[in-house]
Amino acid sequence: MIARDQLTIRVETALKRSRVVALLGPRQSGKTTLARHLASTRKATVFDLEDPVDSARLSLPKQALGELEGLVVLDEIQMRPDLLPILRVLADRVPQPATFLMLGSASPDLIRGASESLAGRVEFVDVSGFGLGEVGSAELERLWVRGGFPLAFLAATDVDSLKWRSSFIRTFLERDLARFGIGTAPEALRRLWQMIAHYHGGVWNASEFGRSLGESAMTARRHLDILSGAFVVRSLPPWFENQGKRLVRHPKVYVRDSGLLHGLLGIKTTDDLRGHPKCGASWEGFCIEQILAAADDAQAYFWATHAGAELDLLLIRGRRRLGIEFKYTETPRSTKSMHAAITDLHLDELIVVYPGQFSFPLGKHIHARPLAETLQLISGFH
Repeated sequence: MIARDQLTIRVETALKRSRVVALLGPRQSGKTTLARHLASTRKATVFDLEDPVDSARLSLPKQALGELEGLVVLDEIQMRPDLLPILRVLADRVPQPATFLMLGSASPDLIRGASESLAGRVEFVDVSGFGLGEVGSAELERLWVRGGFPLAFLAATDVDSLKWRSSFIRTFLERDLARFGIGTAPEALRRLWQMIAHYHGGVWNASEFGRSLGESAMTARRHLDILSGAFVVRSLPPWFENQGKRLVRHPKVYVRDSGLLHGLLGIKTTDDLRGHPKCGASWEGFCIEQILAAADDAQAYFWATHAGAELDLLLIRGRRRLGIEFKYTETPRSTKSMHAAITDLHLDELIVVYPGQFSFPLGKHIHARPLAETLQLISGFH
């Protein structure tokens, strides 16, 4: 059992200040375990909305939920979008006898009407798989290769881990998306997901992806939205201001969990990964997910010009700007592109995240840092 203390504190804090809290993240990422732990520490009622018995208990939902006190947990809320307008009414009661904790494996935009139903009444907490701060920096390589899904990370062997991830991919495509009410053919989404894995860290162009898949650009965009909304693909938006330079205005796409990426690419072991052409891109995506989990509410972008200057990750919080580059090498160096990013984006600092153990300067306002140290800095980035 790996303790998730910081995540638990975030959820408990949200429950104290908000009447409805939503834990959002992919299936099997640990949301249910966390919610049941919280429920065990207080007066609580738990509903698993995939369980026919629990669903039947909510045949008269307003009456059933309206009579409850304490913490009410609704697991897999995307199975019952009809509950969301009712939660809006119950959340507006004064005094408030109950606090509602929803668990969802699909984003509000993927659940019909969710955003509108609870606008201004719900606090969202993102839940991904294990992070480096939870498993310890000594486990960095294992976490990178296997990914953060608890059952994949904790598997007895790499073979067992890969088998679990392969089964997850198949089940997700063939069963889970259908349960979200998505009628798209699983094979079409598999082709796109596989293609994104090969383009991992590259710039998304709907027309090019559509042509490669024999689809229209509109269909490719819709399929990307589905995978993004189910938390298995990240679309990182570009940053652009009123500058004289021509900037890239398409997002970059990543498979969010590094273990799923490696499963889609057929990467089985650490040695396989180190010798794979996507090793550097995999390191970039892995670090981005770790950093964004630590960055909480910071705005995140990438930046690139058509002249060739680029920055892998730009974090903005208030008036502070932090640039981050990712290099899978023991000897990172500063580049003209980094200096251009500092000047053009008015960065407070630029960090080069590399797989070594020591921090050292690479130039004015540029430092090479290990991932673990970077995560500590990010948590204090205000």
